[in-house]
Order: sequence, then C-alpha cells, then structure tokens
Amino acid sequence: MIEVTNLTKRYGEKLAVDDLNFSVRPGVVTGFLGPNGAGKSTTMRMILGLDAPTSGAATVGGRRYAEHTAPLRAIGALLEARAVHPGRSARNHLLALAATHGIGRRRVDEVIDLVGLHEVAGKRAGGFSLGMGQRLGIAAALLGDPAVVLLDEPVNGLDPDGIRWIRDLLRGLAAEGRTVFVSSHLMSEMAQTAEHLIVVGRGRLIADVPLAEFTRRASRPTVRVRSPQATALRDLLAGADVTVSGGEPGLLEVTGLALAEIGDRAAAAGLTLHELSATEASLEEAFMTLTRDAVEYHGDAPAPTERSPR
Repeated sequence: MIEVTNLTKRYGEKLAVDDLNFSVRPGVVTGFLGPNGAGKSTTMRMILGLDAPTSGAATVGGRRYAEHTAPLRAIGALLEARAVHPGRSARNHLLALAATHGIGRRRVDEVIDLVGLHEVAGKRAGGFSLGMGQRLGIAAALLGDPAVVLLDEPVNGLDPDGIRWIRDLLRGLAAEGRTVFVSSHLMSEMAQTAEHLIVVGRGRLIADVPLAEFTRRASRPTVRVRSPQATALRDLLAGADVTVSGGEPGLLEVTGLALAEIGDRAAAAGLTLHELSATEASLEEAFMTLTRDAVEYHGDAPAPTERSPR
C-alpha cells in the first residue's frame, strides 16, 4: 500500500503539492490524474524519495522508500523510460540492476520475455524506439517482483497492441493482490484500465473515488429515447427541471428524468418506444468538468486565417 499524509512540497514561492492525503490500496488499478502542472510527477518523486517533502510523508508498505533494505523488491517504478545508459544492452542494463539486489539471471530473462524484448535483449538501449524503451523501463520496474508498482505514463510510445498489453498487465498485477498506481493523460485508456481514481489539481486533491462515481459526479445522466411519436412524447415529458432536446427526427435526449420514469410515462400514455437508454459523461468529459478550475496552463485557439477570394 502507498500512503500519502499531509504531503506538501514548495519550490521557493511555488507550492507544487499542497497537503495531499490519500491511500493506494492493493488489488485494484488506481489511476493518478491531473492537468499539466497539477503536481503528479512531484508527488510520485516524493513517494520514491527522489524529492524531499517540505512537510508530510509518503510511505510504501508502511516505510519511507529510503528505509527499505531492498527497495526494488518493495516497489517497482517507471518515471523516465530513457534513464538507461545508451551503450548498454537491454539485458546488461537489467543484469546491473539485478546485481544490486541479489536477483538472479533467470528473473532477468523472465521479465525480458514478459515485456516482449527477447529478440532485442542484446541490442543497445540507445537505439531503442520510445515504445521499446517503455517496455525496458517496465521490465526494470518488475525485476524485483515487487508488491507495489508505480508507473508514470507507461503507454507513451506504445502501438495499439502494446497499449492492450500494458492494460492486461496492470489488471493482472492487481488481480495478484499488488498495489498498482499509474498516471496517464490518455483518458480513454485510463477508463478501460483503472478501477479507482485519485485526481489532483494545482497540487490539491480533487477526488479519491471509484471511476464510476467520478463520471457520475460530472454529469446529469441523459436518457436517449427513440419513438415514432416523438412530438407527443416531448409534450408528455416536458416540465420543471426536465430538459428535452432532439437532434434528429424521432430521437429525444432527456435530462432530469430517470430512465424508468420515462418508460412508465410512455407506457401509461400508450406511446411506442424503439429505444430507451441512459448515457453518462465519458471519463474525459468528467475530467474536463471537474478540473476546469484547476488547470494552470491554458492555450488559446488560434484565430482563423483569412483567405483571399479566388
């Protein structure tokens, strides 16, 4: 388990992390989300003892990272996939790490096969693509067979097959009872991988909830109703705190009424329904809504360029 207690980090007058409190439990994939500048990387670095907190504490398995006698066996981490000597082969890089913890060559070969680098294990890491570098970084994180795995943007540079592979890997690690803590800016991928979310903005905690609850918080559920009697249905459903809109003939989108209530009213009025389904905000929509006030860096869309008439 990872526990963060009153964690604060200042860089001069800049408050990067502001009194964070959360726990990352074993057995589930926990996603770590936040806009750029939210303090995610700083928090991860403090968990790993790479940055000293101004106040508060971060522990792994009840101890600070520096207090573990064999840290690779306690927590496997990937913060920067390119943190590898470019002249070393993938296998020699992992063998060097293994030697620091008394890990045998067999385990090195196991993680090489696990991440799919068997055919290039003898090649220099400096010639690896971004995706291959990510796989090598993940192999290093798993080398000590740790109970806790912390990965920062692990899908960067991976192709669709690689993204599916890392998704299945993370779920498998969690299913084994490990603590899995992963950050990503790919909301669509996080929506398919994470079960729990920790969301920060401007260094502060915004949410610490299951993924499904996070999306529910951000939106009023919308019910899609398709009917050949859409006009009569619109009149039937309209009322205070109920919004009914139509984007195409025969289709209505209703907010403010539960799906069952809409079905019951239509049935009582003898109206035919061809579709009745509820939709919620996507993770990306929920994230944009709930972090809107916590975005530190905003970009302005460029003004359209005027074209000369032809």
